[in-house]
Amino acid sequence: MKQHFNSGTARNSINRNIIALILAGGRGTRLKQLTDWRAKPAVPFGGKFRIIDFPLSNCVNSGVRQICVVTQYKAQSLIRHIQRGWSFLDGRFNEYVELLPAQQQIKETWYQGTADAVFQNLDYLRRHHADYVLILGGDHVYKMNYRKLLAEHVEKNADLTVACVEVPLKEASAFGIIAVDDNWRVVDFIEKPADPPAMPGHPDKALVSMGIYVFNTDFLFDQLIRDHHDENSAHDFGKDLIPYLVPRNHVYAHRFMDSCVNMAAGIPYWRDVGTVDAYWEANIDLTTVTPDLNMYDKNWPIWTYQEQLPPAKFVFDDDKRRGQAFDSMVSGGCIISGGTVRRSLLFSNVQVRSFSSVEDAVILPNVDIGRNARLKRVVVEKNCKIPEGLEVGFDAIADSKKFHVTDKGITLITPEMLGQRIHYLE
Repeated sequence: MKQHFNSGTARNSINRNIIALILAGGRGTRLKQLTDWRAKPAVPFGGKFRIIDFPLSNCVNSGVRQICVVTQYKAQSLIRHIQRGWSFLDGRFNEYVELLPAQQQIKETWYQGTADAVFQNLDYLRRHHADYVLILGGDHVYKMNYRKLLAEHVEKNADLTVACVEVPLKEASAFGIIAVDDNWRVVDFIEKPADPPAMPGHPDKALVSMGIYVFNTDFLFDQLIRDHHDENSAHDFGKDLIPYLVPRNHVYAHRFMDSCVNMAAGIPYWRDVGTVDAYWEANIDLTTVTPDLNMYDKNWPIWTYQEQLPPAKFVFDDDKRRGQAFDSMVSGGCIISGGTVRRSLLFSNVQVRSFSSVEDAVILPNVDIGRNARLKRVVVEKNCKIPEGLEVGFDAIADSKKFHVTDKGITLITPEMLGQRIHYLE
């Protein structure tokens, strides 16, 4: 029977009958050394957050408070963050964020694909008796009201609803491409084509999957079991399940524009910060006067774990040694001690020492920048100690001999590249 949702009571009923699974087991190899020791969802973002804080916050703000996080690759940093920052939900009201690490539940293999990651947790999901399963990626930055997505799924009597967004055609080959009819029913789905088709009437854009799905629970279970027994399947939602379901079942697309929170100039914000360049650009954008991503909205906050740190401190005011920052975000625990920061984002506990210069930089936590150092267009990994007088960002050829330099000229610096041993394996 088709249901209508004209009241808050009905909408809350949907939320209580849904469980969210955040798939957070991927490495994100295009982020290079930033994911050598952590999964992509655990990568710091925006001064004090982790990437996974965005889908988690969207769940909580949307009233979806039965949440599971599926982990696999180098998950300890992610697990520690969730344990410290996401334990505030109240189990007495059946609210929780629960971790589901890969455990070889079915056979002696780890998760083989996104669909297999859910399949291997079917026993757990069955015990919750949810009517709907919301499946999310843990590695995108966006603000979305899942209530609107869920209500549309129910109203259209869909088996599966796929959230979608328009992206420039030149970037679309990294995503699943969706074609829809006039009622937004999905009529075709192509996973990561080399030559993606454009949207009708929009030759420079493509409609792509965001990796956000709503399934009717029984339908999902049946399809996961069917896919598990298909020896030709890679057991992945984008490669296998969705292309199989589109011609056979009621699969609809949901426009992200209809559920995006805090759109700037009417443009929905969704970023796959999956490359060093994209990561640098998204963080630096936050330092602009009016960034595309609104981090100051009290009605839709991004929740996270944060240490109890003192305020940022700026010291020395001499003509040749002045602690100062312009067009920048400076987090708690930072000390700008006689250095200059411009158009940069500094995470917690960064020290910028005298006579140093930091421009167009993303500096992760616990970095110590030595005297007379000059850094420009860089991403500096956590726990780096930048040597006194080091200059990076002014000679790409010289930088590439020691650091990773992207095609767009962003230099990634890690402790290992500086010869500083942080991780001990023997």
